[in-house]
Amino acid sequence: QAERKLRAGALYEDQGLVWADELGRPSLPHAVSIRFTRIARKAGFEGLRFHDLRHTAATLALKAGVHPKVVSERLGHANIQITLDTYSHVLPDMQRDAANALDAVLGALPTDEAVG
Repeated sequence: QAERKLRAGALYEDQGLVWADELGRPSLPHAVSIRFTRIARKAGFEGLRFHDLRHTAATLALKAGVHPKVVSERLGHANIQITLDTYSHVLPDMQRDAANALDAVLGALPTDEAVG
């Protein structure tokens, strides 16, 4: 972008964007996808799409224990059900983790033998 700023001079509209066109304006979504695909391919990630980053971020957030409602809001989904349906492949791990957490809590409770 620094090179583009120099070439465009006073015509460059620096808006602090990550993906800007030659004059600093927002890039068209299709242009971003094409450029990202080229960069990914050069880095050895053949077939990786820009949109895949969104799915990766959502999956990692859910696996890290971020509440699905928060993930849904960050993705801009109209409702949480869309998020749950789309990322249901993450839910079995989350179910296992929830069961293990509950087991740990219940295992830490005093038993009748310990009380009496």
